[in-house]
Amino acid sequence: MQRVTAQLVTGLVAAVLSLLAEPCGADGGGLSLADRVIWAVNSGGESHVDVHGIHFKKDPLEGKLGKASDYGLRLPILRSSPEDQILYQTERYNEDTFGYEVPIRDEGDYILVMKYAEVYFAQSQQKVFDVRLNGHVVVKDLDIFERVGHSTAHDEIVPFSIRRGKLSVQGEVSTFNGKLTAEFVKGYYDNPKVCALYVMKGTSDDVPKLQPHPGLEKPEEEEEEEEESEPGEEGGKKKIPGGSKPRVQSGPRTPNPYAADNSSLMFPILVAFGVFIPTLFCLCRL
Repeated sequence: MQRVTAQLVTGLVAAVLSLLAEPCGADGGGLSLADRVIWAVNSGGESHVDVHGIHFKKDPLEGKLGKASDYGLRLPILRSSPEDQILYQTERYNEDTFGYEVPIRDEGDYILVMKYAEVYFAQSQQKVFDVRLNGHVVVKDLDIFERVGHSTAHDEIVPFSIRRGKLSVQGEVSTFNGKLTAEFVKGYYDNPKVCALYVMKGTSDDVPKLQPHPGLEKPEEEEEEEEESEPGEEGGKKKIPGGSKPRVQSGPRTPNPYAADNSSLMFPILVAFGVFIPTLFCLCRL
């Protein structure tokens, strides 16, 4: 009797543990980064496995839509590891709006990560476009060069969620039919493009960060800036708002050229002197 009771208790404990483990697996907890990725494509290029184990498939649009380019292969890409530069060196672009469809069956929190690098244009306002997710504009006026400069890796990260047949992204909600459509929208400046992209379960904190930008003081992925402070009137601290960045001085402060300008004081004296001389001359002739 005691043996049967012990077996029943053991079975119940095992069943409870399995039930507790199922939600964790559904939310992506305990899974590796590569296991959380449900879809990944190397746009305009061949298949590739990155340093995190994410398997990027060969571009499914090859020969169907847009044009593939490997122009970036001649350039080293800043902010990217040497093993994964290929994900920023190839790209797909099109002369009109184009996109990819991603089938998603499970509900939950997801992240769309899009990889970019400007390898052709050498100034801003040469390639500007939007990105839509199932009709929602999630990236507006993307100018890669303006964001990070030339031949430099840049990731656009878009969190979204799917629950009860609804897609929620950036405060907007729409009906979800099982397919996520990421579109790159043709704008006024050149053609839209993308170098690589993937969809994974999780939150923005789960996305691997790029290396710090060599021309920026802080990594661009930081969503919240550290509060700067300076001495206050009463020995306290005065906070500087996060949105107002202090200007970086490129050299010693230039003296104010108008600091010692006394021209405003000299003008009345010159006018009086100019009037006095002709008057004196006329009086002497009388």
